[in-house]
Amino acid sequence: MAQPRTIDLNADLGEEITDDAALLQVVTSANVACGYHAGTAQIMARVCEGAVQHGVSVGAQVSYADRPNFGRVAVDVAYELLREQVAHQVGVLTEIARAAGTDVRYLKPHGALYHRVLDDEEQAAAVLDGSGRLPVLGMPGRLLDQAYAAGRAVLLEGFPDRGYGEDGRLLARDQPGAVLDDSARIAARAVDLAASVHSVCVHGDSPGAVGHARACRAALEGAGFVLGGL
Repeated sequence: MAQPRTIDLNADLGEEITDDAALLQVVTSANVACGYHAGTAQIMARVCEGAVQHGVSVGAQVSYADRPNFGRVAVDVAYELLREQVAHQVGVLTEIARAAGTDVRYLKPHGALYHRVLDDEEQAAAVLDGSGRLPVLGMPGRLLDQAYAAGRAVLLEGFPDRGYGEDGRLLARDQPGAVLDDSARIAARAVDLAASVHSVCVHGDSPGAVGHARACRAALEGAGFVLGGL
């Protein structure tokens, strides 16, 4: 008999947009905003407490210090400063998570930083050097290459609610087909992606995030996957 396959379902939480409490009942990992693009210490604490209650893994979602643009605009930050900013974000969330009875299990960049470190060696190095030995969640690129070379755990993720270009990267949000909103289609794509990644991500800031996450979870379990956190 074939062994069940395990897959993680992650979402961005603590961004002051979505229904964190509802998502925590569906996802298995929570990428928690660390205050630089969204979130506060109080919100982080509430998400971490909910994660403990529901058995959800907590990850640090680090970002450029750019709340006005929600961390979605590329910023030129020197290596030393970005390293310090990442270390600060991870440190704050770690303290809050431990107070709630859990720990930070992995690192995931957010928004413009996520895309920048796919190609930028220096920015990728700053993110890694500021985040200790945490496993790194992301798409193939410089950040994961450097993490692997350094002996860090590397976790691949896919985005069922986003369109991909021919280069395998996510389409820019202003491009046709970049953001999907049909739960059935998103769920079917989650099953397709699950065969080649460790985690599938549902964007927590989309209007239908909770419904999309529920549909993805049902489809993944229906396809024989076992849901488990990172």
